[in-house]
Amino acid sequence: MRLLLRFMGWVFAGGTIIFLVGVTATAGLLWHFSKELPDYSQLQDYEPAVMTRVHASDGSLLAEYARERRLYIPIQAVPKLVINAFIAAEDKNFYEHGGIDFSGIARALLAYVQNYGSGRRPQGASTITQQVAKNFLLTNELSWTRKIKEALLAMKIETTFSKEKILELYLNEIYLGIGAYGVAAASLLYFDKSVHELTVPEAAYLAALPKGPNNYHPFRRRDDAIARRNYVIDRMVEDRLLTAALGEQAKKDPLKVTQRPTGAHIFAAEYFAEEVRRYVNDNYTEKKLYEGGLSVRTTLDPKLQVQARKSLIDGLVKFDENQGYRGAITKIETIGDWGAKLAEVKALSDIAPWRQAVVLDVADQSARIGFQPGRDPSGTVVRDREIGNVTLEGVKWAKAVFGPTKGRVPTKVSQVLEAGDVVYVDPIAGKDGQFRLRQVPEISGAIVAMEPLTGRVLAMVGGFSYDQSQFNRATQALRQPGSSFKPLVYAAALDNGYTPSTVVMDAPLEIDTGSGVWKPENYEGKFYGPSTLRFGIERSRNVMTVRLAQDIGMPMIGEYAKRMGIYDNLPPYLSFALGAGETTLMRMVGAYAMFDNGGKKVQPSLIDRIQDRYGRTVYKHDQRDCRGCNAPKWDNQPEPTLVDRRERVLDPMTAYQITSMMEGVVQRGTAAGAAISKDLGKPIAGKTGTTNDEKDVWFIGYSPDLVVGVFMGYDKPRHIADRATGGALAAPIFKDFMKVALADKPAVPFRVPAGIKLIRVSSRTGMRSAAGEGGVILEAFKPGTAPPDNYSIVGVNDAEGRPLVATTPDGADRMTRPGTGGLW
Repeated sequence: MRLLLRFMGWVFAGGTIIFLVGVTATAGLLWHFSKELPDYSQLQDYEPAVMTRVHASDGSLLAEYARERRLYIPIQAVPKLVINAFIAAEDKNFYEHGGIDFSGIARALLAYVQNYGSGRRPQGASTITQQVAKNFLLTNELSWTRKIKEALLAMKIETTFSKEKILELYLNEIYLGIGAYGVAAASLLYFDKSVHELTVPEAAYLAALPKGPNNYHPFRRRDDAIARRNYVIDRMVEDRLLTAALGEQAKKDPLKVTQRPTGAHIFAAEYFAEEVRRYVNDNYTEKKLYEGGLSVRTTLDPKLQVQARKSLIDGLVKFDENQGYRGAITKIETIGDWGAKLAEVKALSDIAPWRQAVVLDVADQSARIGFQPGRDPSGTVVRDREIGNVTLEGVKWAKAVFGPTKGRVPTKVSQVLEAGDVVYVDPIAGKDGQFRLRQVPEISGAIVAMEPLTGRVLAMVGGFSYDQSQFNRATQALRQPGSSFKPLVYAAALDNGYTPSTVVMDAPLEIDTGSGVWKPENYEGKFYGPSTLRFGIERSRNVMTVRLAQDIGMPMIGEYAKRMGIYDNLPPYLSFALGAGETTLMRMVGAYAMFDNGGKKVQPSLIDRIQDRYGRTVYKHDQRDCRGCNAPKWDNQPEPTLVDRRERVLDPMTAYQITSMMEGVVQRGTAAGAAISKDLGKPIAGKTGTTNDEKDVWFIGYSPDLVVGVFMGYDKPRHIADRATGGALAAPIFKDFMKVALADKPAVPFRVPAGIKLIRVSSRTGMRSAAGEGGVILEAFKPGTAPPDNYSIVGVNDAEGRPLVATTPDGADRMTRPGTGGLW
C-alpha cells in the first residue's frame, strides 16, 4: 500500500511537472508567435481594391475596370439568404464560437486520421474569422506555424470586431472565381444580377465556391459544381436556415450561369469607353482607375451612340462597295471538319449583325455557306453548324477590282465566290436563311456629336471596328481639315470689321514664298471675280480665302485658331488658311460648337462627373456657379441662377453671321447636293472640307442644339477617289445621323442676338435688294454696318495702292470690271 501511495505520488509529481512544463512551453510558444503577429487593427480602416464603374448619361452601365473585380457593400446590404448560405457552407457555428470552432477541429482531425497516407489535402477547420485573418493578414502557406498565427489572430479579431463587421470583411474579400472578389461582384459576373435578386440555388452556388472556385467551375466541372451547390442547400436545410420543401425545389433547378461581358456594356461604345478609361488613367493614376472604386458618369447618350455607329458604318461600307470587291478574307479546305478550320480564322467581334462564314459550294444563282458552331464560354458546342445561302442579289455590288472583268456588275454568283472562301455576310431582312456578301472597308473615319452649350460629347465612334483597330480617329488621328477650317478665317474677318457683303477678288493669284511661287487654285478651276464673303464660304473659294487671310493677317487667324482650340500654334503661312495644318475631329467639332452657342468657350468632355468610393465628387465638368441652389428651404426668395464665367472667344453677332453664312452652304453651296435642309426640315448650318488630292473629306454641321462632325479617309492618307468631296461622302453620313437625332425635336431657328439687323440683299452682290428683285436673302449686319452702295474690293488695288472700287451703274445683279463694263 505504501509503495502504491509512493508510486501515485511520483505519478502526480511527474504529471504536475509535465503539466507545468507544457503550460510553460505553450505560453512560450504563444508569446513567441504573438510577437510576430501582424497588426490586425488595420482591418478597421480596410480599403480593398474596388472596381471603377463607368455609366452612360442615362445611368446604364458602360464599362468596368478592375484588377480585382469587387464591389464593396456593407453587411446591411447583403440579403439574409446570402449570409445564411455562406454560414451553412463555411462556419455553421459562426455566431457561437470566439474565433476557433473546436468541434470543427475535432471533425478535421478525424478526417485527417482517416485519410492519412492517401495524398489528399487535409480537410480545413477554419472558421470565417480565421479565413479573414488568413486572407487579410497572412499567406496561404500550409504549415502549423501559419495555423497557430491564424488561430491567435482570429481570437484577437473576435474581441475587437463585431460579428457583423467580420462577416462584412469576409463577404467582400473572398475570391469566388472568374475574377470576382466578394459576393456583390460574383453575383453580377455569374448571374448578371444584383445580390438582392439571387435565388436560393444561386446563393448556394456562390457559397460553394470559397473551397475552390476552379473545382466547381460552372462550365468545365458542371457536375461537381451542382453537387457542391446541393451540398450547401442540404446544410442550409439541416441548420434550419431553409425549409425542406424549398431545399428540394432548389436542388432540382438547373445551374443557370449568365456570365457578364467584360468589355464595353453598351453596343458600339468601345471607342467612347476607351477614351474615358484613358482620361481617368492619365488624370487620376492607374491605381485609382483599377483599384479606387471610382464612379464615372459620362455624357454618352446610348441611343445616339448606336445611331452614330450605324450612320458611319453605312457610309463607309457604301463607299467601299462602290469601289468593288477585293476578294475573300482567306481560303480554307471545306473537306472534313470545316467548322474547326473556320474557327481558326479570327473574326471581328463587334460588327453584328455581320457574321463570318465559309463558302461550301457555288452555283450560278447562289452559294451555300456555313457558319462556325455556337459555343458556350467553356468551348462546348451548344448550336450545330448553321447553313445559309448567298444569292445573286447579295453579290450584285461586288464588281471586280482587278482583271478583265474589272468594273462589271456580276451576272453569276460563281463570278464572285469560290468554294473555300472565308467571307463576311449580313442577313437579308425578311428573307430567312439568305445573306448578302460584305467586306470590311479599307477606308475609315469617325463621327462626333456634341452639345454646343456645354461641350458634352453625346456620341463618338472612332472607326469601323474597335476589335480591328483601337486607334480612335476622332481624338487621335491628326488630319488636315481642308475647307472645314475656312469658317474660322471668315469669322476672324467678321469679328474685325468685315461684313458678309464685303467683296473679295476671286481671280488667279501668285504668291512668292521665298523658295518659289505658290498659285492657290479653286477646286473646280474656275474664278468668279469680285464676290462677297458669303459667296466665298458657300462655294468654298480657296483663292478668296487666301486673299482674305492676306488682308487680315495670319497671326490674327492663328490667335483665333488657338482661342477656339483647333491649333495650339498655327504657323503663319497662307496655305494654313485653307486647312493645311493637322488637327483632330474632336477639336474641330468643339470649335463649331462655339459658332453654335454664340461664341462661348467650350471644352469637349466625355465625363460629367467623377466620384470617389465614398461618393465625394472629385471632378465636375459643369463649372457654372449656381447661386441660391443650396438654400436650406424655400422662403419666397428669388429663383436660383446659373452664373456662366466661361471665356467669350467670339462676338455673338459674329457667331450668328458665320452661322447664317453656313446655312447657305447647306442650302445652295457645296453641301446642297446632300439635300440636308430639304430632308431634315430643320435649320442646319455646316461646312464641307476636302483636302488636296482628295485624301480627307469632312462635314461639320449643327442645329441650334447639336453639333456633329464626320471625317473620312484612309489611315495611311492617300487619294480616296476622283471627285470625292465632303459634300458627296461625309455630308450624307451627317444627314443620316441627324434624321434620328432630330426626329423628335421642333424646327427651332438659330438664335438671333440682340442688335443684329436682318436686311434684304442680293445673294450675288450683297447689295441692298430692289423691289421685285430675284435671288434675295436676309443678311445679318452688326450695328453701324449695312449693305454697301459700292465696293472696296479686297485683293485689288489701284495705281496708288488703294483698294479698287467696283460699281454696278446699270443696276444689274452683277459686278463689272471697273472702267470696262466687262464681266469677270
